[in-house]
Amino acid sequence: MTTSPVSFPDGFLFGAATASYQIEGAVTEGGRGPSIWDTRAHTPGLIRDGDTGDVTDDHFHRYADDVAAMAEMGLTAYRFSMAWPRIQPTGSGPFNEAGFAFYHRLLDELEKHGIEPLVTLYHWDLPQALEDAGGWPNRDTAYAFEAYARRTAEEFRDRISYWTTLNEPWCTAFLGYSQGSHAPSRNDPAASLAAAHHLNLAHGLASRAIKEVAPDATVSIVLNTHVPRPWDPSNPADVDASRRIDALANRIFMDPLVSGTYPADLIEDTRALTDWSFVHDGDLETVRGSIDLVGVNYYSSHVVRFNADLQLGDGADGHSTAPGTAWPGSEHVEFMRPFGPLTTMGWNQDASAFHAYLLRMHRDMGLPIMVTENGASFPDVVSADGRVHDPDRVRYLHDHFAAVLLALRDGADIRGYMVWSFMDNFEWSHGYSKRFGLLRVDFETLARTWKDSAYWYQETIRTRRLTAVERAAELGTTPAASY
Repeated sequence: MTTSPVSFPDGFLFGAATASYQIEGAVTEGGRGPSIWDTRAHTPGLIRDGDTGDVTDDHFHRYADDVAAMAEMGLTAYRFSMAWPRIQPTGSGPFNEAGFAFYHRLLDELEKHGIEPLVTLYHWDLPQALEDAGGWPNRDTAYAFEAYARRTAEEFRDRISYWTTLNEPWCTAFLGYSQGSHAPSRNDPAASLAAAHHLNLAHGLASRAIKEVAPDATVSIVLNTHVPRPWDPSNPADVDASRRIDALANRIFMDPLVSGTYPADLIEDTRALTDWSFVHDGDLETVRGSIDLVGVNYYSSHVVRFNADLQLGDGADGHSTAPGTAWPGSEHVEFMRPFGPLTTMGWNQDASAFHAYLLRMHRDMGLPIMVTENGASFPDVVSADGRVHDPDRVRYLHDHFAAVLLALRDGADIRGYMVWSFMDNFEWSHGYSKRFGLLRVDFETLARTWKDSAYWYQETIRTRRLTAVERAAELGTTPAASY
């Protein structure tokens, strides 16, 4: 019987990930303009407890201490996003030198500690002015993104080797423009399909621009992985439900990158909503072959079935029991209640699906893979001993790192693993109610405290081997490393 490797290969990047709106704060400082998430967060009733990203972790001011903690943890890479409205406040016109200066300071700290920056150009914080002009359903937004990517690559071409254009375009298109649970809070399924295409086009245009500026750069896109399994594999209707979700979640982005086409079944499934005339000649050739590496975000798997009684608008965000308007063209697909242990997001823990999806991406994309997000939310309270004991997260990470080792054994070319998240932060429409971080953040004092999972990760990085789950609570030289 073939066994998995016991250690991670030389050069494997161990990192953590964050996103600009979730951690930076300072939303009106340094010339930053408003984003669609500022607008959503300040609209009453849309964010849990009325929370906003105005301050969040205050990383804008505390970045040096945060990077020092990354170095102490042993991270060899840090994935973060640059805020488009901090660099170009309205998404067109003048660029903001103060915004560039902030990211230069952050890069200075990463360089000082030998941490590789993995930079994402767009993690959902679209300048509000561009949304006012039509947002991602408007083709002009793709060209605005191209200009932003080109100028940013020119600014940092000597400092950044790994560029990601877009984070999870599925969420931008469908949660933002169809289901409305993300900014910009719109409910227009037809517009969401146009947005998906313009995101694909924006990626292709930006990738070309980056390569023209920095030919040796590694360019990627980050896709959030949906693993839709049929409730009853022997029932053709359930199998077809799984196919529909795979088309809308995965192949709508994968196929243009690989073959320069959209899936024929996707077009047929959505024919009642759109004629796809927003796809212009030459668009898909711009997208085809435009990445050197594919980023994979994975949290949970899904089980789906056909349900003739479901109606459009019944459901939620793709992690719940019905599709709603998040899945245009799949109105009768029901997401079943997950089995087994759940995170506080209500998501299931399924490392086997992670392994299977890594192999699928290896097979279908034919490119190196970076695990750009993987993690779990749990309550994470400070115990009487001063420690933050999070054994559920340690187990989750242990099992998902083990899935990566299995995928490496099976031939997948996986270059690194970024834990989501480096620290607790503003968790979008959930506000501060969900904690994903390796570091616990007290959102009143902003003090950061290492959780057991941080010590576990530190030891795993040091040894390049999976640390036993049971050792996590024993690691660490102080009751709680805080700053």
